Amino acid sequence: MVDFVFKIDIFLTMAMNIPTRTDIWTAYNRIKNSVNRTPVMTSTAINRMAGCELFFKCEHLQRVGAFKFRGALNAVLSLPSNVLYKGVATHSSGNHAAALALAARMAGIPAYIVMPKNAPDVKQDAVRGYGGIIRFCEPTLQAREEALVCFIEETGATFIPPYDHFQVICGQSTAALELLQEAPRIDYVVTPVGGGGLLSGTSLAVTYCEQGGLVIGAEPAAADDAFRSFNAGKLIPSDNPRTIADGLLTSLSPLTFEIIKKNVDQIVTVSEDGIVQAMRLLFERMKQVVEPSGAVPLAAVLEHRELFADKRVGIILSGGNVDLGHLPFSH
Repeated sequence: MVDFVFKIDIFLTMAMNIPTRTDIWTAYNRIKNSVNRTPVMTSTAINRMAGCELFFKCEHLQRVGAFKFRGALNAVLSLPSNVLYKGVATHSSGNHAAALALAARMAGIPAYIVMPKNAPDVKQDAVRGYGGIIRFCEPTLQAREEALVCFIEETGATFIPPYDHFQVICGQSTAALELLQEAPRIDYVVTPVGGGGLLSGTSLAVTYCEQGGLVIGAEPAAADDAFRSFNAGKLIPSDNPRTIADGLLTSLSPLTFEIIKKNVDQIVTVSEDGIVQAMRLLFERMKQVVEPSGAVPLAAVLEHRELFADKRVGIILSGGNVDLGHLPFSH
């Protein structure tokens, strides 16, 4: 146990290295033939409503239904062969679990996933479907971390966290690289922010591409720790967040916060009603089913029209894993 904690401390120290331009382009070339190059869509109707020109990067159409696959795959493929064969491990009840399981299957290695025992059946089935080996635990952070330590001690697998990881962030940056290739001269790029992997990776891509665009993070007002941290200049953890955007409940990490402080221009918050309205709008006008977390950036544009008026705005629709039996706008 002590040795494992020591390795984690070393990992966190190394993780504070900020990815360079070379790092993110290396990630792009490493994974480009294995990820979906998701389309960039537009909608004249939504443009009129928003008062700006929107370019939607459709990561809800990515493999496993979320951008998370980019970071998970890049992290797995970056492992040296002497540890790769032992597999990878994480604790997650969301998109990262499925993403890591699929990335591991593609690499021909095992994936050990700790999930809370109350994780939805659909998420359990997805992880199993991709070949993940699941160990259940009580639905507390302490139980998840303890179960993960045991898994790693038993297997020698490498821990791949969902966002606080150098290579995961490099992988997430590739969505924005593709967006900028297809929709150049963008004034703003807006992404949701939870743990900060997508926002920090996007901010690096936009900075290194030197197109002059600004990067905006969008967050539910009911889970606004990133907004408060950004404006206070120090990490402020979540305090019992309650939002329909369940993918954005996690707090920023030291690594993602460091990148965001330096490269993100602003973080804005949105209402719960705004998130639901954005989901509905994407479905009605574009026929795209996007999960609440993925609809947050559009909600931000609609609720902060003055900020984006008459601009070219890129939006990353981060995921589409939603229970169709419980759509919030279906009643």
